[in-house]
Amino acid sequence: MMARNRFIVSLILALCILGCQDKKTENSRSKQLENKIELNNDKPTRNTVDRTVPDTIVLSHIHKPSTVHCDLDGDNLTDTVQIVQNTKNEKYGLRFIFGNKKIEYLGMGTDILGQGFDDISWVGVFEKAPKGEIYWNNVNDDGEIITDEEVNETDKIKLVNDGIFIHQAESCGGGVIYLNKGKFAWIQQE
Repeated sequence: MMARNRFIVSLILALCILGCQDKKTENSRSKQLENKIELNNDKPTRNTVDRTVPDTIVLSHIHKPSTVHCDLDGDNLTDTVQIVQNTKNEKYGLRFIFGNKKIEYLGMGTDILGQGFDDISWVGVFEKAPKGEIYWNNVNDDGEIITDEEVNETDKIKLVNDGIFIHQAESCGGGVIYLNKGKFAWIQQE
């Protein structure tokens, strides 16, 4: 009888320990999923990256800030732009979560708007480019920086809605990403 009681007590103890471990694993998985993306089922546009394995996309922990709120599409709903990383290829890009819940991506291994790069790990400045600001491509074909006086008025772009400014910290290179007739566009900034 004593052996049987020890066996039952041991069994109950083992089940309690296993139950606690399962709860820890569940909590750990839950925390991991907090940083994972939720994909929409829309077909990707030419500016987006097709993500068939959503659990490989996580919010960047090296960029501060990694999230900017703005109104990219002018619908008066808050849009969220995040720097995210594809953990499969370790490349960074942008996730656009529009106020209407539509999600689009740039980068993470796919060329960003014909600019010759597919990874934005280099970004040190990440901020809203406010609606109404005037920008222009300030680098000519020879790679020289051009001033306001050297730019034709027709080449200046006044943002109709907010955009996103990305730039290398303490260095040259970056630009403004904005929506032009529903498509992402790029304005080179030195």
